Amino acid sequence: MAEAMGLRERKKLQTAMRIYQVAIGLFVERGFDNVSVQEIADAAEVSKMTVFNYFGTKEDLVFRPMEEHFGDAARAVRERQPGESAVAAVRRQFLEMVQSRDPSIGLNPEPFARQVRHLVRETPVLMERAFLAAQKGTRELAALLAAETGDRMQATIAAATLSAARNALIEEHHFRIAEGESTDQVAADAAERARAAFALVENGLKDYAVKQ
Repeated sequence: MAEAMGLRERKKLQTAMRIYQVAIGLFVERGFDNVSVQEIADAAEVSKMTVFNYFGTKEDLVFRPMEEHFGDAARAVRERQPGESAVAAVRRQFLEMVQSRDPSIGLNPEPFARQVRHLVRETPVLMERAFLAAQKGTRELAALLAAETGDRMQATIAAATLSAARNALIEEHHFRIAEGESTDQVAADAAERARAAFALVENGLKDYAVKQ
């Protein structure tokens, strides 16, 4: 039974991935607004209902696989160890993502992630979705810090600052690659840049939200 369940789950994952890749390919080729869900279903050789079973909306076809990353900073703070500050936790997580060349921070050599990013930036409805998702992640972090510290205002400032540092680093990765540098070149000093960025934050938040 366990093997059968495992097989079913693998098949579901493969189907979702095929739909996703087909959808992104069509969106990149023709534009998000010019592709219907029915056309995606036909190209992926599934029914329209199957597409909606895996992805609730057309926008989800772009965002579902990446949306969890908007909460990365909040997750780092939530899971940090006693004695670790909020900024130290977010920095540690980011450095781990640099080490693993995580696509969500722009350090994967495959062009697919950059195609998705370009698609989002060129499509107003997707840009709005990305903005709202990023804001939700920042609010989640602020709420977590406010619950721990009892100071909503400072928590909001800290969350916004930490999110801004992460976003600036990711933007720098994408900018340099777009300017012609290889992923290896950008990754070579990514950890150094990350430490410098979070050092700027830490100078103002050094003793803030140290977990007891």
